[in-house]
Amino acid sequence: MEMKIAVAVGVTAIFALTAQSALASNDLTGDCRIGTYHLQDGTDVDIGATEGPHLRWRRRDGTTGELTKESDGSWTSTLGWTHRPDGKRVFFSDCASGEINFDGVKGKRIAFDVTETKFQGAGVTLAGRLVMPKGNSRVPIVVLIHGSEHDSARDFYALQRQFPTAGIGAFVYDKRGTGASTGRYTQDYLLLADDAIAAVHEAKRLARGRADRIGYQAGSQGGWVAPLAAKIEPVDFIIVGFGLAVSPLDEDREAIALDITRHGYGADAMAKAMEIADATAAILLSDFREGYDRLDAVRARYGNEPWFKYVHGDITFALLGMSEAQLREQGPELLPHLPAQYDPMPVLRNLDVPQLWILGADDTDAPSAETERRLRALAAEGKPIVTAVFPHADHGIYEYETKADGTRVSTRNPDGYFAMMRDFIRTGRVGKSYGTSMIFHSSRD
Repeated sequence: MEMKIAVAVGVTAIFALTAQSALASNDLTGDCRIGTYHLQDGTDVDIGATEGPHLRWRRRDGTTGELTKESDGSWTSTLGWTHRPDGKRVFFSDCASGEINFDGVKGKRIAFDVTETKFQGAGVTLAGRLVMPKGNSRVPIVVLIHGSEHDSARDFYALQRQFPTAGIGAFVYDKRGTGASTGRYTQDYLLLADDAIAAVHEAKRLARGRADRIGYQAGSQGGWVAPLAAKIEPVDFIIVGFGLAVSPLDEDREAIALDITRHGYGADAMAKAMEIADATAAILLSDFREGYDRLDAVRARYGNEPWFKYVHGDITFALLGMSEAQLREQGPELLPHLPAQYDPMPVLRNLDVPQLWILGADDTDAPSAETERRLRALAAEGKPIVTAVFPHADHGIYEYETKADGTRVSTRNPDGYFAMMRDFIRTGRVGKSYGTSMIFHSSRD
């Protein structure tokens, strides 16, 4: 989703506005049940927040479930996002003891060294948090870069706790215009890259002598932001999950094409669907000032075709569902400062920071085939890029079930997903095997 932008070299001055070494341990969101627990069987389980009254548990092997509180004080679990009971029952002790009984196995909440901070990004004040393993030893630190969501990363990112249980520090921050950060929400990748660079500086400052290797872990839209930030100011590593090496407009077209194909339609329907993609792109590129007659025409021409309901994409579906008046009024705020034609390849061709790209073979939001092809071509030229592809994984690297109506419901991350990231953060390399993933290395390895 991007317009071509120049890589700026002036980095915003970075300084801490406030930093409190609060939350001596675990209460990262105001709910004392939230945290990562070490169980008596030697495994860990993370308990995180959701947008509603539920909680969500996650394990590092990728399994997860939603927890619902029952009248007896226990919490019952459903598999993934299916809302189907999985038989697990969870009990929490009082806040002071920090104990859990997870499916019959007792455990204790893990204590971290947590520092809350507010720091200066590119003209905004950003709210961040450094979560470190207990102790004084040097550890690698990963800065978590958000996707396009509007939620608070500090409230919802489980990786801020999961990485520290593996001996890795994590710095999480609310992107501008979300959570406790100031400014307006934007999809301007250069501004977001400057904010990410500011986050690296702040993480280093707070970690003091404990900071070892430091780099980015970025999901989805962050796959455009992290390489750009690292080109402006290099880091030790980049991990991109379910991101793209094509433009946002290309993402939209590829997603539409994938949906038309997977629902069994051929070349004729594809050509007509691309007319719709061209019409929505024209509106977007005009900053919502013109192109509405063209969109109305294709909507009238094809709206009753059986394939029309499958024209979704990453952008087009939103425009199709709104009137001209709504788009003129709300469009610029729907995708603020989106550089729709941004080409990430010049940055990737000239970036020497080691990268791990993790893709889902069945990603319908950000189809991965062309991105995989481009990344493997760069790796063949000697760029330090490792590409890992998980089969049967959709956006978010989530495995899924397919319902009778053809829609998908997420069940878990594949086994090996977390371990792959952990190993790359620690060493800049990955092992030979991680679950069902296919791994493609650089020619320099």
